Amino acid sequence: MFLEIITPDKKVFEGEISGVQFPGSAGSFEVLSNHAPLISSLEKGKIRVRDGRQEKYFNVTGGIVEVLNNKIIVLVPSVS
Repeated sequence: MFLEIITPDKKVFEGEISGVQFPGSAGSFEVLSNHAPLISSLEKGKIRVRDGRQEKYFNVTGGIVEVLNNKIIVLVPSVS
Protein backbone atom coordinates (compact mmCIF):
# COMPACT_ATOMS: atom_id res chain seq x y z
CA MET A 1 0.00 0.00 0.00
CA PHE A 2 1.05 3.57 -0.58
CA LEU A 3 0.43 6.27 2.06
CA GLU A 4 0.63 10.07 1.87
CA ILE A 5 0.11 12.32 4.91
CA ILE A 6 -0.30 15.94 3.84
CA THR A 7 -0.70 19.23 5.76
CA PRO A 8 -1.44 22.61 4.14
CA ASP A 9 2.30 23.40 4.40
CA LYS A 10 4.04 20.18 3.35
CA LYS A 11 3.96 16.46 2.72
CA VAL A 12 4.78 14.85 6.07
CA PHE A 13 5.05 11.22 4.96
CA GLU A 14 5.09 9.38 1.65
CA GLY A 15 5.90 5.73 1.09
CA GLU A 16 4.99 2.06 0.96
CA ILE A 17 3.54 0.62 4.16
CA SER A 18 2.14 -2.67 5.44
CA GLY A 19 -0.64 -1.19 7.59
CA VAL A 20 -1.90 1.97 9.28
CA GLN A 21 -4.18 2.71 12.23
CA PHE A 22 -6.28 5.89 12.43
CA PRO A 23 -8.16 7.75 15.20
CA GLY A 24 -11.50 7.84 13.36
CA SER A 25 -14.42 10.00 14.46
CA ALA A 26 -16.47 6.85 15.15
CA GLY A 27 -13.53 5.02 16.75
CA SER A 28 -10.09 3.74 15.89
CA PHE A 29 -9.74 1.68 12.71
CA GLU A 30 -6.99 -0.05 10.77
CA VAL A 31 -6.34 -0.25 7.04
CA LEU A 32 -4.48 -3.20 5.55
CA SER A 33 -3.70 -4.18 1.96
CA ASN A 34 -6.74 -4.47 -0.37
CA HIS A 35 -9.03 -2.62 2.05
CA ALA A 36 -12.45 -1.61 0.76
CA PRO A 37 -12.69 2.01 -0.48
CA LEU A 38 -13.62 4.50 2.24
CA ILE A 39 -13.57 8.13 3.28
CA SER A 40 -13.53 8.99 6.98
CA SER A 41 -13.03 11.96 9.24
CA LEU A 42 -10.32 11.81 11.90
CA GLU A 43 -10.29 13.06 15.47
CA LYS A 44 -7.40 14.17 17.64
CA GLY A 45 -5.06 11.26 18.23
CA LYS A 46 -2.18 9.24 16.79
CA ILE A 47 -1.77 7.74 13.35
CA ARG A 48 0.30 4.56 13.64
CA VAL A 49 2.13 3.57 10.45
CA ARG A 50 3.69 0.11 10.10
CA ASP A 51 6.40 -0.48 7.53
CA GLY A 52 7.63 -4.02 7.98
CA ARG A 53 9.11 -4.12 11.49
CA GLN A 54 9.20 -0.37 12.08
CA GLU A 55 6.38 1.77 13.45
CA LYS A 56 6.04 5.53 13.07
CA TYR A 57 3.59 7.73 14.95
CA PHE A 58 2.06 11.04 13.90
CA ASN A 59 -0.01 13.13 16.34
CA VAL A 60 -2.90 14.82 14.53
CA THR A 61 -5.65 17.20 15.58
CA GLY A 62 -8.20 15.91 13.07
CA GLY A 63 -8.47 15.50 9.32
CA ILE A 64 -9.78 13.35 6.49
CA VAL A 65 -8.58 10.01 5.11
CA GLU A 66 -9.38 8.42 1.75
CA VAL A 67 -8.60 4.79 0.90
CA LEU A 68 -8.86 3.69 -2.74
CA ASN A 69 -7.04 0.94 -4.67
CA ASN A 70 -4.27 0.46 -2.06
CA LYS A 71 -3.53 4.20 -1.99
CA ILE A 72 -4.23 6.15 1.20
CA ILE A 73 -4.31 9.94 1.28
CA VAL A 74 -4.54 11.71 4.64
CA LEU A 75 -5.23 15.44 4.85
CA VAL A 76 -4.58 16.94 8.28
CA PRO A 77 -4.31 20.53 9.59
CA SER A 78 -1.06 19.82 11.45
CA VAL A 79 1.22 17.02 12.62
CA SER A 80 3.45 16.85 15.66
